[in-house]
Amino acid sequence: MDFYGFYTGKIFDAYHYLGAHINNGTTMFRTFAPAASRITVFGDFNHWQEWDMHKVSDGNFWELSIPGTKEGMMYKYCIYDKSGNRVEHCDPYGFGMELRPAFASVIRNLHSYSFHDHEWLASRTDCRKKPLNIYELHFGSFKKPSEKADSWYTYKEMAEILIPYIKNNGYNYLEIMPLNEYPCDESWGYQATGFFSPTSRYGTADQLKYFVDRCHQNNIGVIMDFVPVHFAVDSYGLAQYDGTALYEYPHSAVGVSEWGSCNFMHSRGEVRSFLQSAANYWIKEFHIDGLRMDAISRAIYWQGDPARGVNLNAVEFLQYMNRGLKEMYPSVILAAEDSTSFPKVTDPVSQGGLGFDYKWDMGWMNDTLNYFRTGPEYRSANYHKLTFSMMYYYDARFLLPLSHDEVVHGKATILQKMHGDYDNKFPQARALYMYMYAHPGKKLNFMGNEFGQLREWDEKREQDWMLLDYPIHSGFARFMKDLNEIYLSHSALWEKDYQADGFRWIDCHQEQTCVYVFERNSQKERITAVFNFSDRPQTYELKFSGCQKIEELLNSDLEIYGGSLKRRRPARKLTAGRYQTELPPFSAVYYIAE
Repeated sequence: MDFYGFYTGKIFDAYHYLGAHINNGTTMFRTFAPAASRITVFGDFNHWQEWDMHKVSDGNFWELSIPGTKEGMMYKYCIYDKSGNRVEHCDPYGFGMELRPAFASVIRNLHSYSFHDHEWLASRTDCRKKPLNIYELHFGSFKKPSEKADSWYTYKEMAEILIPYIKNNGYNYLEIMPLNEYPCDESWGYQATGFFSPTSRYGTADQLKYFVDRCHQNNIGVIMDFVPVHFAVDSYGLAQYDGTALYEYPHSAVGVSEWGSCNFMHSRGEVRSFLQSAANYWIKEFHIDGLRMDAISRAIYWQGDPARGVNLNAVEFLQYMNRGLKEMYPSVILAAEDSTSFPKVTDPVSQGGLGFDYKWDMGWMNDTLNYFRTGPEYRSANYHKLTFSMMYYYDARFLLPLSHDEVVHGKATILQKMHGDYDNKFPQARALYMYMYAHPGKKLNFMGNEFGQLREWDEKREQDWMLLDYPIHSGFARFMKDLNEIYLSHSALWEKDYQADGFRWIDCHQEQTCVYVFERNSQKERITAVFNFSDRPQTYELKFSGCQKIEELLNSDLEIYGGSLKRRRPARKLTAGRYQTELPPFSAVYYIAE
């Protein structure tokens, strides 16, 4: 290992040196603990008797080589601080852990699985000029083998369950909530104890590799949530690892997050090297196609509060990590979950940016959902909530998220957010999704949204799949499938997402009727999207230039989706480039020009 690079926060491969590395039945255990007075290792291989580790290098690293070890054996470190106090810890660089509430690390062979996804990796891109339709899920509650809270399918079993569903429903990427090890189910993985350990809830590291490999063989990309801002407070984890604040800030004013977790101290090179190595580890060893980085606003600003100023050390860390990852893996997607207006989040680091490929458009999400919560009688006054997004859209490469955060903690599901009674929620949700998929920006939708989940998401229960037995829900699911397939196959909806000539307002001043019309285009096609978000039918005259005929590509009011029209309207020849259309309440239509 490059020790100078480790201390200065410049390396991405610290896990090659630290952790437990097995070779021909002998394992080398190494850990970094500068303030420890003594460290022992114990586990299955020595009947859980403490064996002393030895200081190496500059005295801040400890190691012990132990023969007679096997993959799957468990171990812990006992760390004694300067006062002789003893605390049992998992390995910060451990490649596996046992299931909570236990916390022993597990010896894993990083090289025992052989991937078969060479074609995928060779053709993979960051999707800037390609469709990116992400299905976000929590691995343990998509489907469950039983009703027990801690009953889960394995990574391998989920490959057979999930991949056909994703392909059939028109998504080309998965985003999985954190798969690192974590102690509290309710944290969903966002408060980690094992940054290099795939959670044992769903099986082994090799089983996760199999899952990713199978996704790639079916042309599905895999993005994983990554948490570079904070970590769990559990005493066996990173907190006070060597008896001092080694990974976290020593002062609670900035050391404790709003979630009660420990904030990483990004000014320390050792912390930067740890996090950079963890990010690289998932991409290199598991062939993960992207990292969605959580809580970036809390890295940009002290405690996420702009009034407290920019955390320059954390910003520099993000820049260095993102630039390094993109140099190694140009086709990997780096996305920021950032609710601030901090500039240049998706600009290259060489131009003063943070170097992310995409930024979640939280403003679009909030404005859109608030609009659809509003009663139709008040939508005229709120008309420009839906036009505002295009005022700032080209400031960054935005991704439009309807994520897990919008369907929990009393917020109601996407369908339930729609104003009005049960029957009126469905046409509004169909129109909302057509607006979302026509709007510039890549797409993300959380599991259950696609069939009109009514119950808020609960990580202990699977999705309410029995809803598909009800025609109105199965019709909504068919609508979402058709919308997804149209999105994937029509370049006008994604080729020029981040070029100003890829979008044009045709009419955004129908405040009284709540009609909106805009155009999307690519080099080969042009799609016009028309929306009526009022509760009354509207008649609207469309004007088309440079074409002689238009055809309905998708209509949200079809009977097969739960609407009133038995079939799509036939293609129409235009007279003087004009076409008068009837728009039912809460409806949307895509027209393709010929």
